[in-house]
Amino acid sequence: MSSSSISAEASLPAGITFLLASACGLIVANLYYAQPLIGPIGQSLGFSPAASGLIVTLTQAGYGLGLLLLVPLGDLHENRRLVLTLMGIATLGLLGAALSPHALPFLAASLMIGLGSVAVQVLVPYAAHLAPEEGRGRAVGNVMSGLMLGIMLARPAASFIAEFAPWQTVFWISAAAMLALALVLRRLLPQRAPQSNVHYGELLMSMVKLARTTRVLQRRAIYHAFLFAAFSLFWTVTPLLLGGPAFGLSQGGIALFALAGVAGAIASPIAGRIADRGWTKPATAFAMLAVAIAFLITHIVPLGSATSLGLLVAAAILLDFGVAANLTLGQRAIFALGAEYRSRLNGLYMATFFAGGAIGSAIGGVAYAQGGWALASWLGFALPILALLAFSTERKEG
Repeated sequence: MSSSSISAEASLPAGITFLLASACGLIVANLYYAQPLIGPIGQSLGFSPAASGLIVTLTQAGYGLGLLLLVPLGDLHENRRLVLTLMGIATLGLLGAALSPHALPFLAASLMIGLGSVAVQVLVPYAAHLAPEEGRGRAVGNVMSGLMLGIMLARPAASFIAEFAPWQTVFWISAAAMLALALVLRRLLPQRAPQSNVHYGELLMSMVKLARTTRVLQRRAIYHAFLFAAFSLFWTVTPLLLGGPAFGLSQGGIALFALAGVAGAIASPIAGRIADRGWTKPATAFAMLAVAIAFLITHIVPLGSATSLGLLVAAAILLDFGVAANLTLGQRAIFALGAEYRSRLNGLYMATFFAGGAIGSAIGGVAYAQGGWALASWLGFALPILALLAFSTERKEG
């Protein structure tokens, strides 16, 4: 199928939507497999306790670099080929991780995994290109539901596999999945060649202007940076809480808890449909309140009881629901700004809130070490409240 077959009026068939959502989930999961495996990876490859954090940090660093340097290429090069190239980089990284004999090669492979996994952020604006204007939010929401499922399922999947097989098995399986997925995408995805004559250097420079002048991008990125910081704080701290003396859960029990958050992924298609109806502002306020309430309900009863564990499960679902909804609302808003720079806008949007997530993880770990769940959860509550305060100034402007 030629690039001319893709137009703004084209609809997005259910089969392509499912394929894009599945691809986003499988690809983004690569970023999270190593998180629950830090212990066995560190012991196997000779990481010192102080250096173990690099196992996750290098993957995140690669992803951040890819968002700023590689995702914008979606406005310049044929999208399907770009996605397949990036998936090839991720696959090489996964194979390198599985074969690494010691720490340094593993860290280099982690960087490659992060770089290549930004393919998912080329696929999301690609879906927006394929969908008609009146159904763009629904299309983006459906695809984002796959991405959220990938994020939430990756950790428990890695934990379950590592209980029965060496940790390298996780990376072997994912590498095989990437190869199979690439073959399917190459066969079934239509091409999309952007009509742009700019050079790569000009493309990157234009991102500085977009970041400086695009008010919608600035606001939506700030809102979601606060919410994603709360999300990262919650999912960094709760495994420590659940494995601690208050609950004493095993790794398998913590993995089952993580599965509860998957229910929040249903928010993405719902939010997309709401945005298509023009209800973005009330939906944004609802999403922020949902994240704030998620932290509040964990204080209803003291920690350690079955009731408090149930409230933590409810909090996980509610928090993931709010974060997934706000992410889709934000992407729907920035994708409406112009087809010719959607990839650049998406790269800036994702890079900004990804930085917020990194900060949330860091402050969450420190807060839990200093003041336990009480301090960490109140900081988590403050983050969506700050987002609401910023959002209230938009409403006054409007």
